[in-house]
Amino acid sequence: MLINGRQAGRPRMTEIKISKIIRSQRRTIGLQVCPDAELIIRAPFSVSAAYINRLVERKRLWIIRQQEFVQRQIRSAREKEFIAGEEFRYLGETYKLYLEPAQCAPLLFDKAFHLAQDCRSRAKQEFIKWYREQARARITERVNFHSTQAGLQYQKIKISSARRRWGSCSRGGNLNFSWRLVMAPPAVIDYVAAHEVAHLEHKNHSRNFWNKVMVLVPDYKYHRKWLRENGHLLEL
Repeated sequence: MLINGRQAGRPRMTEIKISKIIRSQRRTIGLQVCPDAELIIRAPFSVSAAYINRLVERKRLWIIRQQEFVQRQIRSAREKEFIAGEEFRYLGETYKLYLEPAQCAPLLFDKAFHLAQDCRSRAKQEFIKWYREQARARITERVNFHSTQAGLQYQKIKISSARRRWGSCSRGGNLNFSWRLVMAPPAVIDYVAAHEVAHLEHKNHSRNFWNKVMVLVPDYKYHRKWLRENGHLLEL
């Protein structure tokens, strides 16, 4: 869907493309510029496409600034080469990679990453496998903590490869989290776990929902901001 910003007597402005409109029972409209700079709109079923178009036009400058910011981040990010001395993120810190000619295990971590030399051709897959394992263990622990504190129950936890959403909660109580989160600081992981636990009780982003998140993580706004500004760094 394209939003045409041309007005009579004015030069044609940049068109804003809406990548996806997600409708649900939520009460408010949410605009999200994703880590890949795509624009996603979350809206109630009752809101018309015309109203969404008008809202996007009113938010034009904000959307463009956010997309330009994300695009600069994308350009500054370097694709990993999996060479000796390269740095990889884990729990908010960066650690160097060493290539080990005599190592049996594909990938080990001990205050640095140690990759078996003969596994370098599949290094990315080995890193993702390792990150998934760490993400499942840490996120499960934090979800169990917050769900116990809140007196809420979930069905199961799934670790996904999602790039656009750090976490989600289905209507059936299943919680999904991106493995990329394990590269973020522990407090950020904790916030996302609490965020999805709060959705077990409140399916939208109402004031009651955010109040619940605040009870679980009082300084959640700081960690939410960190993700918005640094989410592009959580990539391989």
